[in-house]
Amino acid sequence: MTLDRFYPIFDDINWLERLLPLGIKLTQLRIKDKPDSIVRDQVARAIDMCQSAGCTLVINDYWQIAIDEGAEWVHLGQEDLDDADIPALKRAGIKIGLSTHDEAELDRALSFAPDYVALGPVYPTILKKMKWHEQGLDRVTQWKKHIGDLPLIGIGGMSVDRAQGVFDAGADVVSAVTDITLNADPEARIREWIAATR
Repeated sequence: MTLDRFYPIFDDINWLERLLPLGIKLTQLRIKDKPDSIVRDQVARAIDMCQSAGCTLVINDYWQIAIDEGAEWVHLGQEDLDDADIPALKRAGIKIGLSTHDEAELDRALSFAPDYVALGPVYPTILKKMKWHEQGLDRVTQWKKHIGDLPLIGIGGMSVDRAQGVFDAGADVVSAVTDITLNADPEARIREWIAATR
């Protein structure tokens, strides 16, 4: 399995409508604090949009909706693992990505046989308050040695300028959020990312 090296994350399908045509090949829909009816509608539409664009779509958190709507990928945080029905996801043929922040979480994640592991925040991030400080590039290298051929996603404080260093440290994929969504020209930033990662 080969994932694209550039992995932008968006909180609404309006971003997908706007930016998918630029050539994004891997993305995550991470919707927070919306009613299930809205989430379900966005997931269904995002699946159709990404299939048409030849883009791999990962659904964050909403694993039951992902199963119901026929998603191919789900991303779960450590807290989601407490409630998610991993066997049901696997029966549905859905691939699973898991967040990790320390060695205990990595061991827990690997016990579920995920299809990728994410490590973050590699750099300081403004996206959400976290109890973990920046992990740094040495931790990226350490994680990659531990997980071997399993794809490793670097996330947190990412920018185009930092991407190559994260790849050099061992990450297979670099994920960005606010570097795109808070940019004055998201379209131009997407083009920069694609040029830097392909």
